[in-house]
Amino acid sequence: MRLSILFILSAFAWAEDPVAALESVQLPFDSTRGYLPALLKALHVPIESQIAVFSKTSIQSLRIEPANPRVLYFNDSVVVGWVRGGFIEIAAQDPERGIQFYTLQQRSNERVVHREDCLNCHKSGTTLMRSVVPAPDGIPSAESEKLWGGWFVTGAALPAVHIGNTVFTHSEKHELKPPTDSDVVALMVFAHQMRMMNLLAHPDNVDELVDHLLFLDEAPLPSRIQGDSGFAEIFETAGPRDRQGRSLRQFDLARRLMRYPCSYMIYTEAFDVLAGGVKGSGPAARLADPAGCAGGLLRP
Repeated sequence: MRLSILFILSAFAWAEDPVAALESVQLPFDSTRGYLPALLKALHVPIESQIAVFSKTSIQSLRIEPANPRVLYFNDSVVVGWVRGGFIEIAAQDPERGIQFYTLQQRSNERVVHREDCLNCHKSGTTLMRSVVPAPDGIPSAESEKLWGGWFVTGAALPAVHIGNTVFTHSEKHELKPPTDSDVVALMVFAHQMRMMNLLAHPDNVDELVDHLLFLDEAPLPSRIQGDSGFAEIFETAGPRDRQGRSLRQFDLARRLMRYPCSYMIYTEAFDVLAGGVKGSGPAARLADPAGCAGGLLRP
């Protein structure tokens, strides 16, 4: 029997899109951060998950810059984004409908609104974590294959090779001091999860989905990483664990992200719905019973 995924006082993952239930709810409005504190609390999104992007790569690009980054918070099924002076953006994984998008204006007497027009940027209902070559004002000049271009990165131990906390002027690098927390472990988990959410929402290639689920497409870490926001500790306590005390949420952080090569996203309702409807052999069989994620390994 599967155990529910617990996050200290509440769930990290939801059985359905939890944001839809808030469309009829009037959240408390804070004079400093608007609806953000109440929204994170209502959705059980830990504030320790905060990461920050300063490149102008979202709909609120006019407001985003290194001095005013867009901050993101997330749990297993929801991402909340906010930039000072702008509105709140929300993406939620619905197990039946895929990724759903919402906004919440930062003024009194506003409520969460479902937005179909977000698909103009999020083609086919996908979420992206882009790495770019940012100018000093945050405008991207090109995409980058290196880690975290246009993002702030903070932590007790960072990899030696990345372009986070950096802007470029005519190919000349300029280092930036992060103005807020952007935990390195949270960044790594977020990147994995965004791709996993996209693949679950649009499982056109089952082999690709299972490869990512089993981290077969993961590049080894160039050096040990360690966060300092408390995110890693909170994430690991969420469970579930098997009889030997092992959990798919346990980190490695020396050679790879996770200790065990199977994604914690296998416990989400989106995976259950997808895998439960799959029959057959070949790629379909891989999804229904992905190696290393079934049987006696971490399946309480």
